Amino acid sequence: MRAAFFDLDKTVIAKSSLVAFGPEFHARGLLHRRTLVWAVLSQMMFNRFGADDEKLEKIRESVLQITKGWDHLEIKKLVAETINDVIEPLIYEEALELIDHHMAQGDEVWLVSMSPAEIVEPFAELLGITGSISSRAKIDAQGKFTGEMEFFALGENKAIAIRELAQQRDIDLNESFAYSDSETDIPMLESVGHAYAVNADRHLAKAAHESQWPLLNFTHPVRAHDRAKSHTPFLLSAIVIGAAAVLGRTYQRR
Repeated sequence: MRAAFFDLDKTVIAKSSLVAFGPEFHARGLLHRRTLVWAVLSQMMFNRFGADDEKLEKIRESVLQITKGWDHLEIKKLVAETINDVIEPLIYEEALELIDHHMAQGDEVWLVSMSPAEIVEPFAELLGITGSISSRAKIDAQGKFTGEMEFFALGENKAIAIRELAQQRDIDLNESFAYSDSETDIPMLESVGHAYAVNADRHLAKAAHESQWPLLNFTHPVRAHDRAKSHTPFLLSAIVIGAAAVLGRTYQRR
């Protein structure tokens, strides 16, 4: 069995999912305005320069401190109530076309994201895909976030989780696909036979050139429920994937 693994932020959607939910958290009294401004500025820097492990680690620690004490069920309810308005309009049309193509080919499709499970899991359900791998925060006996992380889906951890999933579900990783925008996801991209750099930051673009990974640009956000189910997107996606696969095999023979 084959699978396609998609990073979420800047690969399937046009911005950080955590930042996208910032105004909703602020409206519910969970975030101060200063914290919201910091999140927006961090997103701008991330879009412009990308983010290495050290920067993302600092973001992780900040998010854990901010969310400490939040009620888990309250956050799940907030996401369920607002995901259609907050996240769905940010989805890249090109990503949807590829997701549709992979599903039409019988491939499993998985989101693999540093974002928390409380956001990633309902978004995977919204897309109607196989499932997700995401970060999981610790929750205490009262149902509150403790400010600690049970699993952080970043860097090598993504690749480890993908390999474990592949073993459980009998997925052939050599025949599988991965899509991401960030240098931190190089281990994830290296774990499959067909890797694609999407909206790549400069470090990933350099690594993609060295590894002969195709570069893709996603630029057109569209609502998931409004997308047209024409045959053209499937055809274009098939051409892109097929041509890249041939190039990959050619480079490997060299």
